[in-house]
Amino acid sequence: MNNFIQIQPISAKKTYAIRQLELRKGRPISDCVFEGDELPTTFHLEAILNEEQVGIVSAFKNKHPEFELNNSYQIRGVAVSNHLQGNGIGKKLMEGIEQFLMEKKVSFLWLNARENAVPFYESIAYTLHGNAFNIPSIGTHYLYYKRL
Repeated sequence: MNNFIQIQPISAKKTYAIRQLELRKGRPISDCVFEGDELPTTFHLEAILNEEQVGIVSAFKNKHPEFELNNSYQIRGVAVSNHLQGNGIGKKLMEGIEQFLMEKKVSFLWLNARENAVPFYESIAYTLHGNAFNIPSIGTHYLYYKRL
């Protein structure tokens, strides 16, 4: 399936449908708008399969206080359509955003991984930092990072 997936840049607004369906289920579309979505330093990619959007990822220029690195990006809103999870789409999206950011001379990424996504991030060489923490109304998360 991987060979037929296209990864391409999109606007923030085009991430909202999958964000709502997969990350903010049952909540209003306004909960799918992230602070910084429209900044010129923010990037969004989508995965397309058979002309249908099946996944998204966003990258925000954002320094984490535990990593004193200026040119770092936070990965947020990684989502793949539920019926297609486990088919390599998430991996392809992450490879796409990593490549895109490397071309922009970014060398450090970090993210807050949901508990159920921990095995995925570990499988693509992200490193755990610290202990579990709770994001209200979303759940248990873990801080992961990767040097590019």
